[in-house]
Amino acid sequence: MDKQRYEYKVAYVDFRGRVSVEGDETLINDGERMTAFGRRYLNALGTEGWELVGLQMQPMGAAFHIFKRPLAEGQKPEPAKPVKSTQPEV
Repeated sequence: MDKQRYEYKVAYVDFRGRVSVEGDETLINDGERMTAFGRRYLNALGTEGWELVGLQMQPMGAAFHIFKRPLAEGQKPEPAKPVKSTQPEV
């Protein structure tokens, strides 16, 4: 019997209503409640199969949210996005 395999996603969430996942940001809408923003963000990831499995609290009310979802047989995890260089190309 094969063991279940998973892939993981880590999101940085701050107290201002910002979620950052590898440089892609989601912001709270004007007039949106923080709880509604949190639910919108979690529901969006849930529809993609991501399940919240952990929180790592950070200073000043921020946190890392850790998600996982099962991988189908033969499927590979999404690769991490490369960090964009701030150095000019030569």
